[in-house]
Amino acid sequence: MIAYLLLLVAVLSRVLVLGHAGWMNFSAEGAALVYFGARRPWREMVTPLMVLMATDFCLTVYAYHYPFHWQHYGITWIWYAAAMALGWILLRAKTSVARVGAGAVLGPTSFFVVSNYAVWAASSMYPHTLAGLGACYAAGIPFYRNDLVSTAIVLAVAFGAPVLVRRMQAERAEAVAVRK
Repeated sequence: MIAYLLLLVAVLSRVLVLGHAGWMNFSAEGAALVYFGARRPWREMVTPLMVLMATDFCLTVYAYHYPFHWQHYGITWIWYAAAMALGWILLRAKTSVARVGAGAVLGPTSFFVVSNYAVWAASSMYPHTLAGLGACYAAGIPFYRNDLVSTAIVLAVAFGAPVLVRRMQAERAEAVAVRK
């Protein structure tokens, strides 16, 4: 259930930052995908993929008022699947602070590397030179920072809150047992 709630939070977080340039890419999207991969079976992975694809379409057409070309989103949609695979590989069998931290860094970093390279390679926004590639990555740093911070926060809460609740329940049960 938590994975589906995080998916809803991911969609809402993308919508809520509209019109706030400083908050762009501060969303629960990457964390939701990593968590979904870690906690849900493969047969359910199509759900977040389809929901986020629909979100991309709606934001592009109705919020940004651009024509939608699915070809522009192929890399992003492949990354969605890769982020779920990252969660599956990294956190499915064993969850630890180090593994969650690795997911919080690898998820946004992989998106930053892949998406900025795709923008540079497939558009005319930057010259197709090493300097142009560097400029493309430099322009993406504020978005990367927001993605990194938001992913770390959401993953820490998603994986940490259940652990804290279990510890509190165990301490409470132990305190009751001691009193008897």
